[in-house]
Amino acid sequence: MMENKTVHPAIVNNAFDLIRFTWSKRWILIALSAFAFIVSVIISSTITPRFKSSVVLFPAASVSLSKSLVETSSIQTDNRDIMSFGEDDEAERMLQILHSNQIKDHIVNKFDLMAHYKIDPSSSFPYTRLDKKYKGNISLKRTEFMSIEIEVLDTDPQMAADIANEIASFVDSTIHNIQRERAVEAFNIVEQEYTRSLHEVELFSDSLRKIRELGVIDYESQAASLNTAYATALAQGNRTAANAILERMNTLSKYGGIYVELSQKLESEIQRLGQLKIKYASSKINVDQTLPQIFIVDRAVKAERKAVPRRSIIAFVTTLSTFAFALLVLLIIDQIKPEK
Repeated sequence: MMENKTVHPAIVNNAFDLIRFTWSKRWILIALSAFAFIVSVIISSTITPRFKSSVVLFPAASVSLSKSLVETSSIQTDNRDIMSFGEDDEAERMLQILHSNQIKDHIVNKFDLMAHYKIDPSSSFPYTRLDKKYKGNISLKRTEFMSIEIEVLDTDPQMAADIANEIASFVDSTIHNIQRERAVEAFNIVEQEYTRSLHEVELFSDSLRKIRELGVIDYESQAASLNTAYATALAQGNRTAANAILERMNTLSKYGGIYVELSQKLESEIQRLGQLKIKYASSKINVDQTLPQIFIVDRAVKAERKAVPRRSIIAFVTTLSTFAFALLVLLIIDQIKPEK
């Protein structure tokens, strides 16, 4: 069975008392509310209307262009590619860049916001006022879908759209410049090592070529062959051939060790040069080629209707607040009024 719930009689009596009291003071409340309505309409009409434009974008995944397109290593530490959207870390980093002075200074200078916001540079604390205006008109926030929304309010609807689009474009350039500065430093290091390794290969190759001109071509096989030929010449009593072979054996003995050492160094340096060549090509791609660091979902367009002030909302809230406050004051006065 359902329990019957009844309202306490005191509550009902108090509600009716409030209604009767409000009705008895209706003309005062109506007059004050009407006055508040008129004042709010007048004041809201003096507020300069502002228009809103916004850009919605996603950060791109932070992956190396060279690793995604050029390198063929079988070891994959990140399954994302250049077409992947960024995650929480990328969104937070992009927000940090969007809030940076580098972005703000660029927008302030490009659109001459000091003059646009009518701030006198010779007045007291002009840059503090400019910063307050900038933060009041430009909003940067993450959405629930991990995108980033850039909202701009301005008295000029075209200016609002232009500022929003410029922020989106410049943050892409800023991220690219930050990454390229580091990529150039890495490329310079790899280029130096690649050039040095190429020089070492040429040096070892020239040294081996000079030794080969002396007759040292393959130390191990030549040594075995000459020893056999020398023993055969001695056994046959061919002293002339034995002396010629002995001369070649002396040359091989003199330069054979150097030949083996240079051959090993050349082989090792060629392997290193191959690895550096891959790194050189990858680093050069990171320096020369660029890809957008953002995916723009919606670009800002010129607004047709103002965003603020909403005069109807201002008038409604002001009128309702005045009515409630006036009723409260009348109730307090009625309670403290001495009884006759």
